[in-house]
Amino acid sequence: MKKSRKLLALLMALAMVFALAACGTDASTPTTSPTEASAEPEPSAEPSEAAGEPVELVVFAAASMEETLTEIQGLYAEVAPNVTLVFNFDSSGTLKTQIQEGAACDLFISAGQKQMDQLDITADASVNTEGLDFVLESSRIDLLENRVTLCVPDGNPKGITGFDNLAELLSAGDVFMCMGNSDVPVGQYTQLILQYYNLDEATLANNGLITYGTNVKEVATQIKEGSVDCGVIYCTDAYSEELEIVDYATAEMCGQVIYPAAVLKTSENQEAAQAFLDYLTGDEAMAVFESVGFAPVA
Repeated sequence: MKKSRKLLALLMALAMVFALAACGTDASTPTTSPTEASAEPEPSAEPSEAAGEPVELVVFAAASMEETLTEIQGLYAEVAPNVTLVFNFDSSGTLKTQIQEGAACDLFISAGQKQMDQLDITADASVNTEGLDFVLESSRIDLLENRVTLCVPDGNPKGITGFDNLAELLSAGDVFMCMGNSDVPVGQYTQLILQYYNLDEATLANNGLITYGTNVKEVATQIKEGSVDCGVIYCTDAYSEELEIVDYATAEMCGQVIYPAAVLKTSENQEAAQAFLDYLTGDEAMAVFESVGFAPVA
């Protein structure tokens, strides 16, 4: 009888132990296999580099750069897709005036030092006569060199052979030439050539031997259309318009043809403007410039 009671007590004790063990496990807690417990979470995909903020960059450039900068625009879109380039092409004198009058411009590329100097407070006061202060001094560089050429219409009807021959024909009153206005760099280079040959521009113009273009593109157009016997333009414009070059002006005649460039102090996008200017000095952009006759400044 005593053994029966002990056995019953033991069975009841075991039953209570199992019951307590069952209660200690929360049925709502999911079980995890050892494989699942040891597995590391999947790494998240690397975020792509955020594109820069959209920037509209306004570039004022000499008319002789229209073809090359338009081509470079497409190349730069791959380098800086967030930057939209907006160009204003005209004579450097006209662009200088527009900047002076408050036109929005981030980067200025002139076909002559004079127009850049007129906006640069560090330039000689004899050139910057109005004390204008638009050029960000640290950004100014001599970007490119061009060449001044004497071009003729298709077939060269007048048979002009070069600048020496042109001087003879002008002296004889036997030629009709086109040149740029006095506020246009190519016109200023032409004036130096006339001075080199001791020719008086005003007298020639009064005698109907000279007509003018407001920028180099207009001069090139008059040559191409055959409305003049010849004209003085840049090598790059002769290339783009497929005009015949009969002579190149020497440095002795008109000096070097340097294109300075600078970011403007009034720009709201100076960093982006400097980045584009830096790109223009690189191999990719310079290859485009050189393909039409520009050269890096030595």
